[in-house]
Parts: sequence; structure tokens; C-alpha cells
Amino acid sequence: MKYSTKTGSLTAATHCLVCGLKAAVKAAKELGAGALFDTAVQDFENKAGANLAVRLPGASRVKRILVAGGADGEVGPAEFRKIARSTARDLAGLAAAGVRNAVWALVPVRVKNRDPYWRAFTGTHEMSLALYRFEEHKSEAGRARLGRVRVHADARTRASVARAVNEGQALQQGLELSRNLGNQPPNVCDPNYLLKEARKFGRAANVSVSALDERRMTELGMGAFMAVTTGSARPGRMIIVNYRGGGAKEPPIALIGKGITFDTGGISLKTPKAMIEMKFDMCGAASVLGATRAAIEAELPLNVVTILAAAENMPNGNATRPGDIVKTHSGKTVEILNTDAEGRLVLCDALSYAGRYKPKTVIDVATLTGACITALGHHASAVYANDDALAEALVSAGEWTGDRAWRMPLWPEYQSALDSRFADMANVGGSGGGSIVAACFLSRFAENYSWAHLDVAGSAFGGGSKSGATGRPVALLFKYLLDAAA
Repeated sequence: MKYSTKTGSLTAATHCLVCGLKAAVKAAKELGAGALFDTAVQDFENKAGANLAVRLPGASRVKRILVAGGADGEVGPAEFRKIARSTARDLAGLAAAGVRNAVWALVPVRVKNRDPYWRAFTGTHEMSLALYRFEEHKSEAGRARLGRVRVHADARTRASVARAVNEGQALQQGLELSRNLGNQPPNVCDPNYLLKEARKFGRAANVSVSALDERRMTELGMGAFMAVTTGSARPGRMIIVNYRGGGAKEPPIALIGKGITFDTGGISLKTPKAMIEMKFDMCGAASVLGATRAAIEAELPLNVVTILAAAENMPNGNATRPGDIVKTHSGKTVEILNTDAEGRLVLCDALSYAGRYKPKTVIDVATLTGACITALGHHASAVYANDDALAEALVSAGEWTGDRAWRMPLWPEYQSALDSRFADMANVGGSGGGSIVAACFLSRFAENYSWAHLDVAGSAFGGGSKSGATGRPVALLFKYLLDAAA
């Protein structure tokens, strides 16, 4: 999908014009189709989500007008998202009827406490989500797609809309990468596949890509990571993407992603029902890689170090057993009571390793616990942090983008759940507060810097009829990086 900015007349040639009813009536009259249009919209219910596509006569420069319901009065941010999302879905459907390009003219919609920049950014974001398709492994030709959208702006808003469209294009690239990686089958997307995709970033002049193999991780004392990957025939990798968009001495923001490309649970084997969606257990890694791509595409003036902790969790004769004790990269020891709590094991070594970059901030993202879904469902990602300002910035970025998150407690009282008689800590606690206890575990490896953990088990992918990677929380992370760059 290509986005650009357009000024001037709304009736310039396009396959589809997307606008509110008042603007649509005016445009139809200018195109000489006023009577036809008035008849078509006679019974139209002008409310958010109730759109109407009207086909104009064949000689018209504008082939169709998609009337966005509810776009003529003042609306709230949530209602505007509904308008943008519903029109984007209708545009996707119109592609089958030959619509290949569109003019999106909803920036003038009055939204409470939101400026034209937000409206344009939100519009491109919703279109990127709605127009996404993953059909790489289908034998038949893919469905027709919309190829280009021009976001209309007037002279007064042109600069801010152009900036939003450029950043929306960068976000689209990051979302597409993240969702494509998440949707790949596990026989394709393994740790080496993630490394291959990450290496493509190295084509940019200010990006370098490296990786630690299992031999090097063993030498570095990453016993927790190695305890996870040891049961798999596919070797694990710790992948590092170093983007240097800021000053040479500016400390980087570190993004760390859980990249378990398939999770059987190891010796603590999952049930088949619980295992079917475990190709998505690398969506944390996919999201931080997607956010990094967006930052590179937007040429943000900051430094970002992105670390993917990539491994499979498989059972074989070499696999870690419940009760095994390992030494982490930090030197702390862990009694592994449940091999299906593997994400925190690869992440703890990644968190310790990130310290060598002297980061300003560290944010890890993981599909970490089913308990997070119990707590928050699929609407919000969970945020844990040892820094109030960082937590507030992430939650705020989520509210701004609609990629919402909710801060959870990280109180000292929860730490005792990790007590072990035989090691410094256990990798799981009791039956209560599972997402919190997992965050407590990670916090013990992030004591020396500003840190936040996003548990995205409920938000990073959907199940059933909505099965697939969502790309969350790429938008939240990208907005956080935009704010940090500003």
C-alpha cells in the first residue's frame, strides 16, 4: 500500500472518493451526478459505521463515492476510529470491483481534542490494518487489492498531514513485516528465518545486524536461554539489530522481543488445543522488529538496539527437565519448575545482555502468559515497569494510537512467589497472578536501568475465525519512539 498527500479539488480523477455526506453531495453535483447521488442516499442513515458506496456514471472522473457515515458532526476519538475502520474495510471490499486507488478526505472531520495530524495518522493506520492480506501460501492467485491512497489536505493542514502520512507509511511497513512474520507457519519461520529477515535491515547505511549462535551463548553463560533451545534440532539465535539514527554518544533505546518460533511446552507438554496457536509465540520478536523497521523507514533521529531472543521449545532426549537448575548470563541461578514458562528464560538472558549497550531505556515485548488474557482479555496489552514515567509514556502512546495498554502492579509482595529452596529463584510461582509473577521474574534482570515489560499474549494474535497476527503493539512502540525522537 502506498500513501501520499493530495491538495486541491476533491473531484480529481480517482477510482473512489471517501468523504462525509455533505462533501459527497457537493462533489457529486460538481461531477454532474447530483440527481443520481441524491436518489442513492435518500434512505442513507448518516451514523458512524453506516457507509454507502455510490457508483457514478462511467464518464465521471470519480468512479465511486464512499460516503462515510457520521463524518459531518463533531465526534470523539473512538467514534472517529470507527468511521476510519469501517470505511477502510469497505475500501478493501471494493478492490474486488476494480478499485485500485482512492482519495481519503476525512481529515476535516471534527474530532474532540485531536488535530489534523492525528486524524491523518489514524486514517492511514486503520487502512493499513484493514487492507492487510497474508496469502503467500495460497495456491490460487491473491485477491485484488487497493494499491494507492491519497490523503486529502487543504493548504492550512498540508504540512502536518504530509508528516502524518509519511509516518503512517513507515508504520504500514512495520505492521506488514510484523504480521507477515507472525503468520508464517513454524516450518518456515524458525530462528534462522528471523535472522535472515533481520539481515535485510543491514542494507541501510546506519544499521548493522549481528547474531549470537548457541556456541557463543554458551560461552557467555546464557544457561537460561540454552535450557530452552537445547531440545530443538533447529538452533536458537540471539539476533541484534543496531540502528544508529541519533548522535554517536547518545544512549540507545533497547527493544527486546520473545521469539519462540514454536512452543510445545517442552517436557511440560501443552495439550493439542493449547499448542495449535503456538507459531504466534514469536509475536513479541515480530513486533519489536516491526517497530524498528518503522523507525528506520521514518528516519527517526535516535538510536535503537533491537534484540530478538529466538528459539524453539521442543521435547527430546536432551530437553530440559522440570527441576533442572541453570545459571543465567547475570550469574543468578534458576530452578526450572515448568519448561512451558520458557519465554522468561530466553528473555532474562537477553535483558542482561542488553546492559552492555548502556541503554537509556529497555522495553521487552512477549506473548508471555495465559494469565494476562485472563486479566485483560484481548483488548489491552499489559504494561509492567520499574519507571513510572516510562509506564505512563507507553500507556499514553497506546491511547493515542488505539493500540491500548494497561499498567499492572509490580509490587514487592509478589516477588516471594518465586522463592526456591535450591536456587536463587524458581521460574514460576503459584496459581495466582501469573502474569505479575512472570514480570517479577524479568524485573530481577532489569534492576540497573529503566525498564518496561509488555505482555501481549492477548493482543498480539487472534484465534478462531479471527486467527492471525494483529501486529500489536507495533503502533504503540512506534508512537513511543516518535515521542522519544521529538
